[in-house]
Amino acid sequence: MLTLDAVAPGLTPGRWTIDPAHSEITFSVRHLMTTVRGTFPDFSGEALVAADPFASSACAEIRLASLDTRNAERDAHVRSGDFLDVERYPVMTFASTGLERATIGRRARTPRFHVDGELTVRGVTRPVRLLSEFHGVSGDPWGGVRAGFTATTEISRRDFGIEFNIPLQGDKVVLGDAIAIQLEIQFVRTGG
Repeated sequence: MLTLDAVAPGLTPGRWTIDPAHSEITFSVRHLMTTVRGTFPDFSGEALVAADPFASSACAEIRLASLDTRNAERDAHVRSGDFLDVERYPVMTFASTGLERATIGRRARTPRFHVDGELTVRGVTRPVRLLSEFHGVSGDPWGGVRAGFTATTEISRRDFGIEFNIPLQGDKVVLGDAIAIQLEIQFVRTGG
């Protein structure tokens, strides 16, 4: 069995809470001939790190009304019933269901893991797999201990019942189905 220190040096068992001021959740989707990017700045979450790293878990909540694509008209439309329907479904949630070491390409300079979990959007829950990279642990200027991670995944918006689109010439449509998601997460150790 791999120890926690062997797979994530410096990470210790306990409760780690996301610091939203030093974290970011972004997404991108094809729109016409380019890619539109956006963020969800209002979110929270935590990881419960176990001595056996593969028994650890994580969960998060993202408040969908915080969506920001730098265009107020587009943001209002994406918040509407055509897409996220934030009036009825104000929160998107993630809960991990498993963790395993990732073996991707040549030996990575930082540890990588697959985090399996369930993502719930608009009341629909689907399995997702995130590729996560551990960036280390360090003390901070306020006497705390922090850990950094990056995670990426791609989901199909249709899998979550988001079907809205506008047809263009031929077989083209305004919006792509694939949503790329990237997380830059800084956790603060908050308990044993």
